[in-house]
Amino acid sequence: PEGEYVSIRKISKELGISFHFLTKILQKLTDEKILNSLRGTNGGVALARKKADINLLEVIRAIDGQNVWNGCYLGLPGCSDEKPCPMHDHWKDQRTRLKEYLASKNLEALSGSIDIIKAKLRGEVF
Repeated sequence: PEGEYVSIRKISKELGISFHFLTKILQKLTDEKILNSLRGTNGGVALARKKADINLLEVIRAIDGQNVWNGCYLGLPGCSDEKPCPMHDHWKDQRTRLKEYLASKNLEALSGSIDIIKAKLRGEVF
């Protein structure tokens, strides 16, 4: 819930994610002002802003960095607009559309699907 701190250990346990791995991800989100962090017995993490004000593109940028959008789709060195790989132009268009889509989706819109996301993280089948 917005404004409520949740224990990192609790999140780790509920999602079946390594505590140390999750801590590293949450630290990145805290550094980018997407989350607030509070130490202590009643500490944990909480959203720094309203769910409607946090879009998926900024979450991805916080975790993976800006370079996730800059590399060659095929991983080929030297791929550029001047020397494109076979997928360059297609990936460039797709990347633009994907970034626009992710920027249009906020946490509020996705919060209704949280039970499905949790189940998939645990490997449950529907």
